[in-house]
Amino acid sequence: MKLNVENISYSINSKLIVDGVSLDVEEGAFVGLVGPNGCGKSTLLKNIYKVYKPDSGAVYIDGKDISRMSNKETAHEMSVMQQENNVEFDMTVFDMVMLGRYSHQKMFSTDMLKEGNIVKDALAEVGMSGYEERSFLSLSGGEKQRTLVARALVQQADLIILDEPTNHLDIGYQYQIMNILKNQDLTVFSSIHDLNIASCYCDRIVLMKAGKIVDFGTPEEMFVPDKIRELFGVETQVNINPYTGRPNIVFIPAEALK
Repeated sequence: MKLNVENISYSINSKLIVDGVSLDVEEGAFVGLVGPNGCGKSTLLKNIYKVYKPDSGAVYIDGKDISRMSNKETAHEMSVMQQENNVEFDMTVFDMVMLGRYSHQKMFSTDMLKEGNIVKDALAEVGMSGYEERSFLSLSGGEKQRTLVARALVQQADLIILDEPTNHLDIGYQYQIMNILKNQDLTVFSSIHDLNIASCYCDRIVLMKAGKIVDFGTPEEMFVPDKIRELFGVETQVNINPYTGRPNIVFIPAEALK
């Protein structure tokens, strides 16, 4: 499943937030979107998964313009995990994850036992077995996040879009979730705030600043001190992680530079 973004621009209250963004995510790739807060990452993702309608440009999945696809058709092709998930009414964890199956269900012909097993398998994969009957709103932030990852997985789409999927998770679950995502036979495009996690798991890195894509390449090409300084205004030392062979970013405190 290939994702193509062509010259997307989007404004809020006449302020340009996403400025002519074009990018390609190849089939089977795990691509990370990295940039400072407020640079337009979440807004770009919302344009891709149809929460927002671009001022100009288009998004294609395997050559199909998503603006011409119904929501159910889009859900067959692309699953989404948003950063904000404001739930106005409570439901069980099981029912929350089952929402990810709606595009697969047909009136009078859905095998609910099979559907339930798919949900239970996904909950087990994210470490949430036994939580099926718990109230979603009673969960901790990390438990909610893992439930929402399970909901994205049960959709069984070939492309998954994630907005900071490890947000609110402790370090153990951050790596567990990224391992789960990496081991799926999926095309993944995800914003990621932790540079070392992005380095460890992503095949390609997209750097974004002030609404524009400023660079794109491998973690080795993108995570170098000059580019990190330009993007975030911090000094770093970049080593090679002996276990992954990927860049490991060490942030240098300002007082150490005096």
